[in-house]
Amino acid sequence: MSFAQKIIKTCYTLEGSTRYKGLKGAVYNLLQNPRAPIRPYFDIFMILLVLLSVWLLIYEVKHDLGLWGDLIEVGAVTIFIIEYLLRFWLYNDSHKVIIERYERAEFINETFRLGPALSSAILGKLRYAIQPLAIIDLLAIIPSYRPLRFLRIFLLFRLFKLFRYTRSISEFVKVLSEKRIELVTLFIFMAFITFTAATAIFFFEAEHDEGQIDGFFDSVYWALVTMSTVGYGDITPQTTEGRVISLVLIIAGLGVISFFTSIIVSAFGEKIHEIRAHRVFSEVERKQVDTLVCGFGRVGQVVADRLSEDKRSFVVVDPLEENIRLAKQRGYLAVMGNGEDNSLLMSMGIETRIKRLLCLTGDDVVNVYITLIARQMNPDIEIISRANHRENVNKLHRAGASHCVAPYEVFGLIAAEYAGQPVAFEAVYGLLTRQTSEGIEAVRIKRDSSLAGKQMGEIDFLARKLIPFGIIRDGCCDPGIDNSCFNLNERCFYFNPGEKFTLQADDLLVLIGHEYSVIHLRDCLERGEL
Repeated sequence: MSFAQKIIKTCYTLEGSTRYKGLKGAVYNLLQNPRAPIRPYFDIFMILLVLLSVWLLIYEVKHDLGLWGDLIEVGAVTIFIIEYLLRFWLYNDSHKVIIERYERAEFINETFRLGPALSSAILGKLRYAIQPLAIIDLLAIIPSYRPLRFLRIFLLFRLFKLFRYTRSISEFVKVLSEKRIELVTLFIFMAFITFTAATAIFFFEAEHDEGQIDGFFDSVYWALVTMSTVGYGDITPQTTEGRVISLVLIIAGLGVISFFTSIIVSAFGEKIHEIRAHRVFSEVERKQVDTLVCGFGRVGQVVADRLSEDKRSFVVVDPLEENIRLAKQRGYLAVMGNGEDNSLLMSMGIETRIKRLLCLTGDDVVNVYITLIARQMNPDIEIISRANHRENVNKLHRAGASHCVAPYEVFGLIAAEYAGQPVAFEAVYGLLTRQTSEGIEAVRIKRDSSLAGKQMGEIDFLARKLIPFGIIRDGCCDPGIDNSCFNLNERCFYFNPGEKFTLQADDLLVLIGHEYSVIHLRDCLERGEL
């Protein structure tokens, strides 16, 4: 086997190796994936390491570091070198470049040449080495090999490494990068004014007997200090012409500073929503949020409050700024945007992480559209949609909604059912609004639970101060069971099960009672005492 064939075989081995891909994925999550759970801890560690190494540089100026200082420096540099090499390795897959070259040669029946393939792979790696942040990483390592003391100044480049680990600084740099045309224009304008003013002041002041400008560098220094309105006063014009130039330069400097301020303010004004949204996206991923609430109107606020009381994690999406502000005031994760925006839903993790979507906007058309998009992006997601009009319920189901709720119709039914029965109405209202300690809770019957296979009559709910409300079971309703049953989209709800109703594993036992009673029942089930 020739050397080229060995290289190709090694490349295919790497391509098919799950361990290699897993290792590279782990390194990617550690160094580059901003939403990886481990990434914040790594960033904090590197920030502390950078600050410690720079503090040692400052301390070393007038103190002897000793053995511990040298050991810390060696340890820090070792970590920086490992990080640099890992980023170098992570930048691209060289084996894929060689495989691509090899397969291309095979496809067109040409002889594979290893040299050009290796050159292409090496050039790909070199493209990483010339990136600004990679150069900073390299300069931060260099001082460890310094034979000369002045090379220690390169340690300051370690501070620039903070760009990698501090997201706010990275976002600041990104915003400035997007305004580079305006900033370059401003820089050219500043250079023109500085050069013109420096030349003029040098012309009038350099030949004056009491002039304080000895060279053109002094003129440039004076121009920059005056234009920035700092005005140290160490160089002041002695001629009338020089003072006139100072007046003009001060006014021009005010204009330049105002221009620069307006660029920065407008840049952040345009990007502030995007920056906040990115922070929320990271927070959503870090907290493993699995419920998305679209719409924070009257219905959405009630639902969000109830989810918050139940300690369930969720994120709110609403196009109105006032609604988002209200959601944030209540301490909820919230993003301003339209729920029918594909990119926004993808950023929320609708395809992978979000398991439940609540479409609660006041517009049925919007709810249908959101439901349709979400169902296409994630066929397994549970979608509960609000229907303001009865005729739109079927449309929402066809669009992919798992459940539809018509709030006005529900309210009407409740009002009609309990008209003239204030006690029953107050009882149900108290349960729904949680004004009492009693409530409706669901208890899962596990496969190893002692309740699996038992009949309802065998369980003394009365002694436990609980009332069985119903059973939710996967699958279609069994017409042979003598109970009122309702289909719940591939599940069935058996209302008020009789004494001969047999519980099965994975059933949801819905109970009415005090929360302490439900907790006690769950504890007994966990201990197998039932």
